[in-house]
Amino acid sequence: MDDTLALPKAQSPDLYLTHPTSREFEAIYSLGFLEWGDALTLPQYLEESAFLTTVPLARDGGMSIWFLTDKTLPQDQRPILCSCETFRNHTFVTDREGHFSEVITHSVASVFCNPKYRRRGYATRLLAELAEILPSWQAESGRCIGSILFSDIGKDFYAKRGWHPFPLNNQIELDPMHVPDLSLVGIRFIVEEDLDQLCKDDEAMIRRAMTSSSSSQIRMMIVPDLDHMLWHHRKEEFACDKIFGKQPRFKGAVTGEPNDRIWVIWTHRYYGHPHNNPLDNTLYILRVVIENPSADLEQREHQVEQMRAILWAAQDEAAEWHLRSVKLWDPGYLLQDIVERTSIQHRRVEREDESIASLMWFGEGSGKDDMVEWLGNEKYGWC
Repeated sequence: MDDTLALPKAQSPDLYLTHPTSREFEAIYSLGFLEWGDALTLPQYLEESAFLTTVPLARDGGMSIWFLTDKTLPQDQRPILCSCETFRNHTFVTDREGHFSEVITHSVASVFCNPKYRRRGYATRLLAELAEILPSWQAESGRCIGSILFSDIGKDFYAKRGWHPFPLNNQIELDPMHVPDLSLVGIRFIVEEDLDQLCKDDEAMIRRAMTSSSSSQIRMMIVPDLDHMLWHHRKEEFACDKIFGKQPRFKGAVTGEPNDRIWVIWTHRYYGHPHNNPLDNTLYILRVVIENPSADLEQREHQVEQMRAILWAAQDEAAEWHLRSVKLWDPGYLLQDIVERTSIQHRRVEREDESIASLMWFGEGSGKDDMVEWLGNEKYGWC
């Protein structure tokens, strides 16, 4: 018998959002393996999914798992009609008068509907329920001013459900390349022990920048804190351990002295096993920091030299780990200019269908890009 014949309508009052039991957790991620298993086997992916609930960004309620189901049925016998994850983000915001606040946003990730249950409105119902819950979800952690997601199905579906796409979806791409003697151009590789202080330095600069200047727009930025970096790094370490039997030591690269540094933090992502030579395996730049963005002309030339060395380090890391490209999200005008002047061959690409930055705004105004400036839309904020 076709079990879809007995499914409730998406508008049914018996449907609600809830959190899974351990058996339901396994069922949700077994379904999600079809979309996000990457280079892992199903048992490995289930192990990874459970492991990632224990890392700093996810633990202590940082990550919530939701699914749409029938509340009249008992646990472990309920259908998984649609599911998703949310992550709580420490976020900075300044209003149009320049007042600075620390708030939270909730990222929505891994929205998935069982293929045999699709085109019945379940994803729309899940998102509608979530939109009602998130403004007050975990309010003890701070005022929630919005929800973000990165759409992999274009711009229209989520826009119609309240998550408006932002024009922040361009990236710089570079090819991998072995580069000898990087120490000769002043590169120091970042290891995990360096990350905490670098993230603190970055946060302090962001605070100063957001509190010392005003704008006609509301400005929002997810804080690029250690928890976000470690989420990506724990994921890469798990995958690399399964694929290669070893983990990447280097988490990024830095050059220059304090107050004149440029650094990047990166992560290795394998969408397919390297033996199959998949084209989309990528070294993602999670975060770029330029300590002196107001440099004069002479200093700017020095920064071009620094950036050239940084990009060489990223290309070398990608080549070393059999990755097919280096990708850097949302380069601002300053960074674009500096990269252009390095003369390193690269491509500028606009993402039209995947990883589309989208925002549902709970604060003042419409929350669209003419009202809110989304700062730092870099890969670290993706979950």
